[in-house]
Amino acid sequence: MDILVIGGTGPTGPLIVNGLVDRGHTVTILHTGNHEVDTIPAHLEHIHTDPFDGEAFRASIEGRNFDVVFAMYGRLRSIAEVLVGRTPRLFSIGGMPVYRGFGDFSTEFPEGMPIPTFETHALVDDERSGLKPLRIAETEEVVRSLHPDATHFRYPYIYGPNQILPREWTLVKRALDGRSRIVAPDGGLGLLTHSFVENATHAVLLAVDEIDASAGQAYNVGDDLQFSFSGVAEIVADELNHDWELVSVPWAQAEPAWPWVHNHANSHRVFSTEKLRTELGYRDLVSPEEGLRRTIRWQVENLPTDATVADRLQDPFDYTAEDELLALTDSYAKQVADINYSTQPGWTFGYYGPRENPGGERGSFRA
Repeated sequence: MDILVIGGTGPTGPLIVNGLVDRGHTVTILHTGNHEVDTIPAHLEHIHTDPFDGEAFRASIEGRNFDVVFAMYGRLRSIAEVLVGRTPRLFSIGGMPVYRGFGDFSTEFPEGMPIPTFETHALVDDERSGLKPLRIAETEEVVRSLHPDATHFRYPYIYGPNQILPREWTLVKRALDGRSRIVAPDGGLGLLTHSFVENATHAVLLAVDEIDASAGQAYNVGDDLQFSFSGVAEIVADELNHDWELVSVPWAQAEPAWPWVHNHANSHRVFSTEKLRTELGYRDLVSPEEGLRRTIRWQVENLPTDATVADRLQDPFDYTAEDELLALTDSYAKQVADINYSTQPGWTFGYYGPRENPGGERGSFRA
């Protein structure tokens, strides 16, 4: 097929381009030209224009039609309008904020998103979740109305090389700096769906391989296996042969961890990939642990000299302030430990018989 890829130079872009080339398709890349990637075959045609400018985009493809177009970058709404009559199949990339409750948990009852969140969950339909999520939802509707056979992917956070917001760096740098204790909001037990670059690419290419089955569908993208924030921190430490203690701090006070968790409250945001698995046969191409370890190694090799990363992540790496917060947390924990209960709260023993628990105690499990 003759395929146009709009973007193609981000984290998943080169992998998708190369996957299409490997399948024998003719690929043209349209992007600004500000960022060339040496992993893309040199013989491919490049169209340099601003995909955020509808008229510039229209002029750049004047007189040309394509069998398939991938819209991975730019202003999707205007791209969809320009492509009417120029392609029978549009593959578009969006994001998880389109779901109601993603940006504002209070819009749902009970508060928070359903776990997991399926593609059938209600999309944002007002400004309570923020103007940007509303625009994302409206854009999806425009794409669907103009291209009924379009295949739309809702990306989560993508981790791996070349991610412009490498969240893992907030942990990797602290390990490299020798931090022995780090702030873990509510123990770091929060869950947010992620996808390794190669796994997200695999999901998209499966939809091309199954082009008839994927027509008119929207798919959540995400790894089969997900790690909590504390799990990610443990893998970072293990990969870098580093030891540290995760100190549980109430979410609202755990400000040093906010650039890491990218969430304003302790509510899980976990998305079902059942549709992707059952309709297209998706399975993780790379185990998430291996993907995370590759990500860590890439960051160690490429990010220490990049002074702009901390600014993009909004992480000041203010260890003096973090130490003050950790000291106050220690003090609070000591005071709580000194509280005497008239009857000790507990669990487990209620399920034991009298011979196993002759005193009828209500404490934690004891062998």
